Amino acid sequence: MRYGIGLALGIAGALLGSIAYAQDDAHDPLLAPVSEDFAKQWLTPTPPIKVFGHTYLVGYGGLNVALIKTDAGLVLIDGAVPQAVRGIEANIKTLGFDIKDVKYILSTEPHYDHAGGIAALQRDSGARVVASIPGAAVLRVGKSGSDDPQASWLSTYPAVPKVLGLRDGMTIRIGGTEIRAVATPSHTASSMSWTWKDCEGDVCKNVVFGSSLSPTAAPDWKYSDRRHAPWVATFRATLAKVRKLPCDILISAHPMQSGGDEKYAAFIKSSDPNPYIDPQSCRDYADRFEKALNEKIAKGD
Repeated sequence: MRYGIGLALGIAGALLGSIAYAQDDAHDPLLAPVSEDFAKQWLTPTPPIKVFGHTYLVGYGGLNVALIKTDAGLVLIDGAVPQAVRGIEANIKTLGFDIKDVKYILSTEPHYDHAGGIAALQRDSGARVVASIPGAAVLRVGKSGSDDPQASWLSTYPAVPKVLGLRDGMTIRIGGTEIRAVATPSHTASSMSWTWKDCEGDVCKNVVFGSSLSPTAAPDWKYSDRRHAPWVATFRATLAKVRKLPCDILISAHPMQSGGDEKYAAFIKSSDPNPYIDPQSCRDYADRFEKALNEKIAKGD
């Protein structure tokens, strides 16, 4: 009887703790939902997986968040939206890791759907946040400037006061792992992709976490406008750059933009052969969005 009472009290205590935790979250400004109705399309819960070697996915069906395990701690890439943070942290825990072991959080682009959760993840982990130099400036205020093609319709998000800005080609070295910053201005002027080598035994692969290449713009900004010709030229240079990247495994910020949703579904069924291993993936990614860019310009958009 005493055992039963003790067990009941333990369960009740855990439930009360969870309720208190949820109540605290409800009043946490860093977790306040951003574009809640629109963001729902991306937030399909997905179990975390080990993609290859020491590279994991801990995000959602429509928003990739990568985790890299090194000998000196963890590295996260992207932070999704604020309302996704607890799910990301739960996925990290499911893999047997601790959010407190995250040493770096790398940002691909300073839009709310990929950077909205970074402030809370940084607070919870104590990690150092890293972005491109222009991306760092946006993260510090939580709002894109007027030079962003989507500026007029973007939601604001919690600012990240301390951000380290890297230039193209600079590297982060942690626990024997080297992660290289690859500037990919396109979807935003401050977009940054990240690449590293990962190994399973003697088999090593080049992994790329690619920023979005989608030529998306608000109605008041057109790629066909002659004033934006320099932007289009930069966009095309980025597409050419992505094609040439050493790239055995591509993880795109939005998985559906590179067939990542299909790869995930196939991986869940069987990881042998590994559907994420595709040396053509970066070239296909660039080709897809060059076509989209050309179509947009041809339509006068």
